[in-house]
Amino acid sequence: MMYRKILVGYDGSEAGKKAFDSALILAKNHGAELYVLAVVRPPEIGDDVETEAVIGNSREYHRKLLVPLRREAEQVGIQGHFEVAVGHPAEQIMYSADAHQVDLIVVGDRGRSKFARLLLGSVSKTVVQYADRPVLVVR
Repeated sequence: MMYRKILVGYDGSEAGKKAFDSALILAKNHGAELYVLAVVRPPEIGDDVETEAVIGNSREYHRKLLVPLRREAEQVGIQGHFEVAVGHPAEQIMYSADAHQVDLIVVGDRGRSKFARLLLGSVSKTVVQYADRPVLVVR
C-alpha cells in the first residue's frame, strides 16, 4: 500500500516521539506528506477568562514542542504540516485525518498496564476503534 498523506498525533511524550519517528520514516519511504498534530485539552473547569489564558499558554507550549520535529522533517526532505488543535485528542486526530484526507494515522501508545487501559480507554484505542482508515499504533 502506498501512503500519500500520513497524520501523526504528537503529545511530547516518549510514545509520541516514537510515533513521530515511525511516521517520518514511512513518509520518507513513501514520498508522502506528513501532518503532525498536537492537541491541547481544554481545562475541565474554570471561568471563560481563565480558560482562554490556559488554552493560549498551552497552544504556545505545544507550538514550541513541534519546532524540533519540523527541523527533523526538513532535514530528511519531508513536506510537513504542523498544527495545534484544541479539544479531545482522539476526536481532533480523526477530524484532522478527514480534513486532510490522510491515508494513514500514526499514534503512540503510552504503554499503561492492560488494566489501566481497560478502565480509562486511551487515545490510541479510541482512534483505532473509530477511525475509518488504517491506524498504526507504535509501542
